[in-house]
Amino acid sequence: MSTIETPKRAAVADPLVPRSTSDKVDILGIGFGPANLSLAITIEEHNATVPAAERVSAHFIEAQPQFGWHDGMLLPGATMQISFLKDLVSLRAPTSSYTFLNFLHERGRLTDFINLRTFFPTRREFHEYLSWAAERVSTPVSYGTKAFRIDRDDGDFVVSVLDQHGEVRQIRTETVVLATGLRPVLPDGVLPGPRVFHNHRLLIELEQLPARTHGRFLVVGAGQSAAEVTAYLHDTFPDAEVHASIRRFGFSPSDDTPYANRIFDPSAVDEFYTAPADLKEHLLRTHRSTNYSAVDAELIHDLYQREYDENLRGTRRLFVHRTTDVANLREEPDGVAVTLRDLGDRGTVPLDVDAVVFATGFAAADLRDLMGEGIDETTGFDGDEPVVARDYSLRIPGLDGRIFLNGGVQHSHGISSSLLSNLSIRAGEILGAALHTQPLHTGSNQ
Repeated sequence: MSTIETPKRAAVADPLVPRSTSDKVDILGIGFGPANLSLAITIEEHNATVPAAERVSAHFIEAQPQFGWHDGMLLPGATMQISFLKDLVSLRAPTSSYTFLNFLHERGRLTDFINLRTFFPTRREFHEYLSWAAERVSTPVSYGTKAFRIDRDDGDFVVSVLDQHGEVRQIRTETVVLATGLRPVLPDGVLPGPRVFHNHRLLIELEQLPARTHGRFLVVGAGQSAAEVTAYLHDTFPDAEVHASIRRFGFSPSDDTPYANRIFDPSAVDEFYTAPADLKEHLLRTHRSTNYSAVDAELIHDLYQREYDENLRGTRRLFVHRTTDVANLREEPDGVAVTLRDLGDRGTVPLDVDAVVFATGFAAADLRDLMGEGIDETTGFDGDEPVVARDYSLRIPGLDGRIFLNGGVQHSHGISSSLLSNLSIRAGEILGAALHTQPLHTGSNQ
């Protein structure tokens, strides 16, 4: 399956990972997806405006061997669901050289893109943009390196990491910025295997899928990813049936209207953060259709048209099983035996399929797993949720250092915290807080 070829930053050599606690950086970023990439750019641009003595030393580590962003879902024709203007920098610094428009200019595609008359590039092209920025940024990044513990020692954080050669190293820093992303969620009792996997690995798993003997796929989920996977499998395997299991009556459209989209504005973060708990719950519940378990209306109509046309021809390949979930699943050498259960206990549907794709969302990792000596994480969490200040720092009483959460704070900062919408503004706010200055952003309507 083809993807756009982009230059990839090579795994960073050993010397860039500090070898002992005597090596120290001002800011250590854990994770190097779009959120911390935006922060790295913000640091680079800040350093270009201040004297050498005031520049920030920073280092980023990333568990993946090279930069990647949802590689397994770079489906042909799939488009972004947010404007390209909400890129890594534009809302914070629209004249930055890291804008999506400058990327297009450097690639020689700016006028061609303008002729498309769209705000929404393909996901493949936006991935190329992110990879271009990751290759371009000067802030050092160590790929193939995983953090496993953060300790507090003599006024600094000491972060223990496992590098690409399997060696344990320590990095000493004043400030930690966590952007470890979200982990894929499978239903309770479901284990991943060669024929059972989460949609974020779709293209990867399909390339190595064992022999197909049943000519049938099952997709579980009701959101945009589930609908995209259903359409992709239906297109890619013209000899196979594609079954979709959804818990609701049908795919529901996403709300991308202007008033609803204001929930993603930078100013909405302040409104959400200061709202009482019951209003926060109300806003998350009423605006779920802007992002969760919702599908582009055009794609819904496309799937419905396919099903209608197949009914008209009398040859069915696309089946949508409404108000169902997976009651039983057993992976076998030649396929997967699945039983779908009607949510009203009105019957079951047995299926033998070649693969089951779960488009069942993501969840934040438990940050407490990283906290080590000298950090009393029990005071920084309310149940399972981290207690986070407006500047995105983790609130742990008595901790004189700063741990910032660059994402994964929907409960405190709103829906946009897990999306690309406010990356650049948040990066400026985090760096400003780390430096004890004003947020580093420009522009209006902030």
